[in-house]
Amino acid sequence: MGTYANPILDGCHPDPSVCVVDGVYHLVTSTFEHLPGLPIHRSTNLVDWELIGHVIDRPGQIDFTGIAGSKGLFAPTIRHHRGTWYVVCTHVPGDHEQPREAGHFVCTATDPAGPWSDPTWLPGLPGIDPSLAFDGDDIWLCGTALQDDGLWDGQCDVWLTRLDPDSLLPIGEPTVLWRGALQGAGWAEGPHLVRRPDGGWMLVAAEGGTDRDHAVCVAYSDTIEGPYAGDPGNPRLTHRHLGAAEAIQNVGHADAFEAIDGRWWVVALATRVLPDGANSLCGRQTQLVPAAWEDGRLVIAPGSGRVHRQVTADGVPDQAARDSSPVDLLAGWRLDPGWNGVRWHPTEFATLERDAVVLTATPDEPAAVGRTAFLGRRVPTDECTLTATVSLTPGDAELRAGLLLRTSESAMVEVSTNREGELRVTTVDESETQQVAHRAHGSAPVTLTMRLRGHTLDILVDEEALATVDVTPLATGRPGWFMGSWWGPVAVGEGTARVRRLVMEP
Repeated sequence: MGTYANPILDGCHPDPSVCVVDGVYHLVTSTFEHLPGLPIHRSTNLVDWELIGHVIDRPGQIDFTGIAGSKGLFAPTIRHHRGTWYVVCTHVPGDHEQPREAGHFVCTATDPAGPWSDPTWLPGLPGIDPSLAFDGDDIWLCGTALQDDGLWDGQCDVWLTRLDPDSLLPIGEPTVLWRGALQGAGWAEGPHLVRRPDGGWMLVAAEGGTDRDHAVCVAYSDTIEGPYAGDPGNPRLTHRHLGAAEAIQNVGHADAFEAIDGRWWVVALATRVLPDGANSLCGRQTQLVPAAWEDGRLVIAPGSGRVHRQVTADGVPDQAARDSSPVDLLAGWRLDPGWNGVRWHPTEFATLERDAVVLTATPDEPAAVGRTAFLGRRVPTDECTLTATVSLTPGDAELRAGLLLRTSESAMVEVSTNREGELRVTTVDESETQQVAHRAHGSAPVTLTMRLRGHTLDILVDEEALATVDVTPLATGRPGWFMGSWWGPVAVGEGTARVRRLVMEP
């Protein structure tokens, strides 16, 4: 018996999916507009996880043209069959400029750490949230699609189709498996087909939308093709009945699996709500929840029916203590795999030179759906600090660089210096851009600090206070916002910026 804390991964990691092979657990999560995309985490004990790679890990693998915030890579599923690893996902296009390809795709690998194949696109299939299941020689794909003329608002069909085992392309037309557990409850999403321990299949699906009404529902069938009968106790997991005072909200989008010792577990997403009533900047995060089978039915969180911040359970050791000491993010003169770009890979605009990372700026503003030289990483917790020392290369063209805290093109905070030695703090909230602070600094390198405390962001320059910003507008929860916040160095204009002493205190 051991004790662990939820979430099991720091920062924004929504839509978790787990696969167990040879005593090792592998987990994948959504990344939307961020690259590299679809991180693979590995664990041998379920409570301590290591990032080992990404499925979308190189330029040219998928086109991200026009992929605005909370578009892109939706709801992956990871599975293994006969020596091959599979990740299936949906690439959701933006509303304006379109990428070369979009829709459902599958990537394969012989090692979950990579390299992963280029995508095989699965044409003609509707909706989002695909998941794979294997039944003998048959490969099955399920997903969900919103019905424009649905039986009620947000009514979705969970569909199933077979894939060719050689080409992985769809065979025939998809058939409808499920329309949701509760009549009138919309957004049956995130379906997974899981073998039941005593035979037959279980369909696990989210319901209610990924906000306060989110829930996990299940249905059972003797065969993978159905028909499926909903559990009479649906939903099997939700926090929607707990009220606004509950700190863990939006519980749903689960994957269920059997551990190596025969116990069952569920991973699901949830959002932490801070004492001021607004969501955490960490966004939707991965939670680990014990489960069990009783009389042929799945029970999630036996004895409480809730996702807890701290869990003591059989089958896991005590979680390793998380290191709270400052972390040199450039240690070893390398960029660790936790760094991301928005719509392009860090390798396309960031290089390492001795003790610094050099950003090659572009004129694309962070508020545009373009390619900004923003080297970001997930905000790990609700109380953390990021510090960087920034200098600009000489030149006549406009150039600024600094630190950016970003949730989307319409929600961010930037502190930066330009070639004239002017420091500015600007915020973007929807269509409104405001200059919060302005100070002359000079051309010398400047040390910038962002210190996050809940929804308060303190900005320091050379360890002196410059501004305090309310970052509640960056919190997830607005319609269509699916991501948490990223932060890191940014450069905009023409030229290069040198960033050293890049330190985070989690």
